[in-house]
Amino acid sequence: MSESVLEIKNLHAGIEGKEIINGLSLSIHRGEVHAVMGPNGAGKSTLSNVLMGHPKYEVFKGKVMFLGKNLLELEPDERAKAGLFLSFQYPFEVQGLAFTKFLHAAFKATHPKESISILQFRKELLKKLEELRMKEEFANRELNVGFSGGEKKRAEILQLMMLKPKLAILDETDSGLDIDSLKLVSEAINKLRGNEFSAMVITHYNRILKYLKPDFVHVLVEGKIVASGKQELADRLDEKGYRELLKELGVEEKVVVVEG
Repeated sequence: MSESVLEIKNLHAGIEGKEIINGLSLSIHRGEVHAVMGPNGAGKSTLSNVLMGHPKYEVFKGKVMFLGKNLLELEPDERAKAGLFLSFQYPFEVQGLAFTKFLHAAFKATHPKESISILQFRKELLKKLEELRMKEEFANRELNVGFSGGEKKRAEILQLMMLKPKLAILDETDSGLDIDSLKLVSEAINKLRGNEFSAMVITHYNRILKYLKPDFVHVLVEGKIVASGKQELADRLDEKGYRELLKELGVEEKVVVVEG
C-alpha cells in the first residue's frame, strides 16, 4: 500500500464548545482522491476548517497526521508550508493585493528551496490561465475583488495549479459553477492527479464527482463517516437522496437536510 498522506483517527472537534465532528476516522494515501459527501449540517466544512487550523474551531480528542507530522501541533501557515491547501467555500476579497503578487509570495513561502522570479512565475501563470480559459488581465486584478462566483472558484483552482500542494482540501469547489466551468475545473484537477498529489473533495452533490471519478466516496452524517465506497455510492445518493440512502443504511438522521 502507498504511503499515507493524511491519517485521521477518532477525531472529535467543534466550535464554541459544541461537538460537530464526532469520532471521525479517515485515511488518504498518496495519489488518492477522496470525496466526502453529506447533508447540510453534517460537519463537512467543520472538518475542512479543523484541518487547516481555523482558530475558532477546537479539537477535543483524536489524532491527525499529515505526511508523518502531527498536524494539530502546526500553525495554519506551517500547515500550508508543509503542503496542505484549502479552497474556501466562500473565498475572501483582498483590496490592493494583485493576484499575481499574492500567488508569487504564496509560492515562495510554500516552496522555499525553489527560486523563481516574478517574471518567470507570471509566464507560467499565463499558461495556466489559458488552460482555464481565463483572460490575461485576470492576473493583474486585485485578489477576488469584483470576481464573480465562478471566477473566484477558477481563481482557487489556478492557485492549486501553481502552488502544487501535497494535499488539497476542496470545500464545495463546485458551488456556483455552470456546467462548462465545472468541466474545466474538473479537468484541471484531474491533470494534477499523480503520486505527488492527493485530494479531499467536500461536496453536497455528485455532479463534480462524475468528472473527477474519485478513488473513494465517504458519506458524513452527524460528524461521522457512516458509509464508504466507490463512485457507485455517490450515484446512489444522486438517485435516492440522503434521507432514503440513510434509511437503507440503517442510520438515524438527526441533522437538518435540505434537498435540491
